[in-house]
Amino acid sequence: MTLAHISLSSRALSDHDLTRLLHEDAPHGDLTTSSLGISGHPGQMTFRARGPQRLSCSEDAARLIELAGATILSVRPSGSTLADQDEILHAEGPAGALLLAWKVAQTLLEYTAGIASTTAALVAASRRPDGSGPLIACTRKTFPGTRALAARAVRDGGGIMHRLGLSETILLFPEHTPFTDLITAISHLRAAAPEKRVVVEVGSLASAQQAVHAGADVLQLEKFSPPNVAEVTQWVSTHAPQCIVAAAGGITPDNAAAYAAAGADVLVTSWPYFAPPRDVSVSITAKASA
Repeated sequence: MTLAHISLSSRALSDHDLTRLLHEDAPHGDLTTSSLGISGHPGQMTFRARGPQRLSCSEDAARLIELAGATILSVRPSGSTLADQDEILHAEGPAGALLLAWKVAQTLLEYTAGIASTTAALVAASRRPDGSGPLIACTRKTFPGTRALAARAVRDGGGIMHRLGLSETILLFPEHTPFTDLITAISHLRAAAPEKRVVVEVGSLASAQQAVHAGADVLQLEKFSPPNVAEVTQWVSTHAPQCIVAAAGGITPDNAAAYAAAGADVLVTSWPYFAPPRDVSVSITAKASA
């Protein structure tokens, strides 16, 4: 089957962006393949997981291969949990198209699977004994130019984006308050964007209490230990139960359970962006002409 039925909404990147990735790798064509004179030879290409992983951006990789001039015969959907040697996608077409798309598609799959797999590990680690757990929310601290792919990988891992950027959410940092006091700041934010929740980053129980009294909707606890998070959540449950508590800074699969047990509603993290890529194998073979 081809991917004509897959909508743009199922992909992180547009055709324009995917074509740009191909052009980045081969701005003047594939010198090796064209010099060998094999560009038109029919072939096939199969991608497989090498080790367990959470799949991400498989539709983007498949569309990239199509844009290079090959045909997709099968592709597993993003968000799938893969075991070792599970097939990800299979394509056929002229060798020139397969070899052009090969490494770009492989690298795309490997890096996004690293983010998705680590996000999934955070989600699993933060589950409480009753099956509940905080949301895993990833920050905007992606490598510049890769946010669309990172955001898709976070979603494929079962997380959400804390912020996609500065334009759509309100987060009042301590760095804002040298220019205005907290109460005035929140009042201005409520007037300027009344439909938005006001998130305030705090560094202590006292500053959390001050933010709640000033009208914060969400407390972002920056680099609090799990016991300190528990102290805040206990106070909030009594004095402002409508307020959401988000623990941020240094959240990893090793300590996610402790932060969940402390009562945090959201765990804000950049950890998945620094995960090592997962391994994807690719086999390319010649195909007999019909």
